[in-house]
Amino acid sequence: MKTTRRGLLKKIFAVSATAAMLISVSGCGSSNETASSIDRIKQAGVLTLATASGYPPYEFVSSADGGQVVGIDVALAQKVADKIGVGLKVDDMAFSELITTLQSGNCDIVIAGMPETEERAQAVDFSKVYLNDQQCIIVRSEDAGEYTSLDDFAGKKVAAEMGSSSETVARSELSGADVISLSLVSDVFLELENGSVDAVVTGEVVGKQYTISNPNLVQLDLKFAESDKPASAAVRKGDTELLEIVNSVIDEVSSDGTMDSWIDEYSQKASENAQ
Repeated sequence: MKTTRRGLLKKIFAVSATAAMLISVSGCGSSNETASSIDRIKQAGVLTLATASGYPPYEFVSSADGGQVVGIDVALAQKVADKIGVGLKVDDMAFSELITTLQSGNCDIVIAGMPETEERAQAVDFSKVYLNDQQCIIVRSEDAGEYTSLDDFAGKKVAAEMGSSSETVARSELSGADVISLSLVSDVFLELENGSVDAVVTGEVVGKQYTISNPNLVQLDLKFAESDKPASAAVRKGDTELLEIVNSVIDEVSSDGTMDSWIDEYSQKASENAQ
């Protein structure tokens, strides 16, 4: 009888200890959940950026930097990390994965030349516009004299990046043009260079590096009615603390000329990287 009671007491003690442990673990989880995003970033020691290389000069893999992803967007993220007082970790992935990666908590911020749309704004919160690019048309230098208005592209093959605002404006404003959508910006320009298409619609910032590196390409002095191509950073829905820091950094780099210097620096670097 005594042995049975002793065994029962051991079981009761074991159950109590387990329950106490579970309460302790649960308490720790609740603490983490209530911690601010900035506290979590500081605790991790890094700000994790999700971006999609292959969109120079916003972000691209640089052979001169040991295969690291560099560009305007990475430089902006580094400024945000510096403001918080942590390092920067860059996760490179497909553009289509960026929003879901941010929502799932596997990154802290997305900066990838991404325009805010109504659909995206339902899933994440966007910063101020940090770079308001303009849509442009680039053709081969030898053909530039053929185009004096947007109407001249009727019957012409025009390439643009698939799913981009450049594709949208090409389809809506180049009436009668055969718009060809390609997954990569580099492929869009390759098609132009080899004569498979007659023109490319892209952002001026993106197109600049291609005209720098290839004198056979030129930007036309033609304007679209809807020419704006704004880019904003994205954070998780409701993450106002991080968003305030991002917006303050955007104000700083926009007012002191840093953003303009990044455009020149990374356009040149992307051009050299492509050669």
